[in-house]
Amino acid sequence: MTPGSNIPLSAARVAVDVSAPVRLDVSGLLLTAHGKVRSDDDFIFYNQPSGPGVTYRSGGGTASDAITVDTAAVPADIERIVVTASPDAAGQTFQGIEPTATIRDAATGAVLATFTPPRLGAETALVVVEVYRRGGAWKARAVGQGYANGLAGIATDFGVTVEEAPATPPAPEPQPRSQPPVAQSASSTAPPERARAGATPPPAAPPAAPPASGKINLDKGRVSLQKNQTVSLVKGGRPLLSQVKMGLGWEPAYRGKDIDLDASVIAYGPQRNHLDSCYFGKLTILGGAIRHSGDNLTGEGAGDDEVITVDLGRLPADATGLVFTVNSFSGQKFTQVAKAYCRLLDAATGEELVRFDLTSAEPQTGVMMCKLIRQFSGEWEMTAMGSFVKARTVRDMVRPSAAAL
Repeated sequence: MTPGSNIPLSAARVAVDVSAPVRLDVSGLLLTAHGKVRSDDDFIFYNQPSGPGVTYRSGGGTASDAITVDTAAVPADIERIVVTASPDAAGQTFQGIEPTATIRDAATGAVLATFTPPRLGAETALVVVEVYRRGGAWKARAVGQGYANGLAGIATDFGVTVEEAPATPPAPEPQPRSQPPVAQSASSTAPPERARAGATPPPAAPPAAPPASGKINLDKGRVSLQKNQTVSLVKGGRPLLSQVKMGLGWEPAYRGKDIDLDASVIAYGPQRNHLDSCYFGKLTILGGAIRHSGDNLTGEGAGDDEVITVDLGRLPADATGLVFTVNSFSGQKFTQVAKAYCRLLDAATGEELVRFDLTSAEPQTGVMMCKLIRQFSGEWEMTAMGSFVKARTVRDMVRPSAAAL
């Protein structure tokens, strides 16, 4: 699965286990239609291993922890169950760690889907997948949303506020497991962290998120993205448009020679499977839903050097991810390119909606500029990438772009 993709569940009971090279703490939260827990009882983890329709299973340090969802037993006012993970070691991030969620039929153990969130770094906690109800049927969606402030950040997002207790002297014996937020009453003995639903957040600010992270929308007009930042193509709560143009431009650096760069878009399915590529050698793909303006051999002139039009409304249902790339067909490195950018425009009005300027370059011949991901709701999100690879043709970009989804 890729971020934002979903699958229908063929089993009434499913288990979601999350594995990684290090030990992880896995939790589940039951959320209403408002995206919040009803009470502390809806937070399921190793100190509170069961709730209505949802249970936690420990891997005992030798196997992966898992959350099992019995969809037939989930209360009617619960719309989704999110499965979270965080490294067991306090303060450890997901840098260099690739957690993989496996969704199984809980009765037979058969694998229904797997998901590995891409491009993790400073995150210390992660919403990995969610099991949700739509129109009386149950589905699973790949999420991969990271938090730099650990389980406290996830708890805050879903209505469980974490209060830090006063510091206590270290215990004579080390604890074998780091403690996530613990749901208990105010009269109980306070653990290192105490979680309560609906409490007022403490005044202390959480650790700062990594730069250029987070998700924004178009409510305030044109957006200038930074690397790794995501914009939702929604304005006023509604999808903004169905047809967009992606303009890509560049200039030779330091009065250098003309550079033949080629803009392309690579389309993928829910399993990161390559559907097709649109580039100067194939100007139309997916039944005309994606069209290329044609090749620019020099980068000369003002404005966009190459334009790719995407009719989001006409894309087939299995097209869930698009990666926009630029390659140096002539073999010159991107350190010889200046003012490389991509911008998203309303195809009907020509209005610029989103812009990403590539302010630094690497001595490579290919760059993934940005990606568009279809969410389970049908909305699309654009993420600025600016990731360089060794690739002179679009064919060389297919594999690294799939890995970046």
